[in-house]
Amino acid sequence: MDMKTLLLTTHANMLATLDGLVAKAADHEKAGELLGARLAEDMHPLSTQIRFLANMPGEALERLGLIKFTSREEDPATFEEARALIAEARKRVEEAAALDFPDEDAPLEMKIPNGMTFDLSMQEYVRDWAVAQFYFHTNAAYAILRQAGLSIGKADYVPYMFKYLRQPAG
Repeated sequence: MDMKTLLLTTHANMLATLDGLVAKAADHEKAGELLGARLAEDMHPLSTQIRFLANMPGEALERLGLIKFTSREEDPATFEEARALIAEARKRVEEAAALDFPDEDAPLEMKIPNGMTFDLSMQEYVRDWAVAQFYFHTNAAYAILRQAGLSIGKADYVPYMFKYLRQPAG
């Protein structure tokens, strides 16, 4: 699988998952508390997980040299705002399908805010950083909501799998 397919399909699938989770969270009896919920004191709250996930497709596309993108620095304050951020990210991913991705072996220098710099190929960046980080933060958002008592399960985490479900012989 080429890196374009891997990156865009992962982002499309998991942003749809996130949108479904956030929609359920907005209807939960504890909805007012959920954006500030976190798994552990030293981890980011749900609102930050959502912001990270909404930023990640744009950040990845910028690192690949495909677009200019400025990451949002403020967490969503409401579920409506969170869903709007997710919708923007989904649109960005959809539009990226028309872009010509760089050569997978081209070098990429990745600097992260803590001062570390990584030297990788474009493909290594997509596979080992962009996709891995995206799943990490999606899983964190899911776990926060599950811990908070939201009635969600694996079907809510991988709803895109149902398009592959074999139907019983008729």
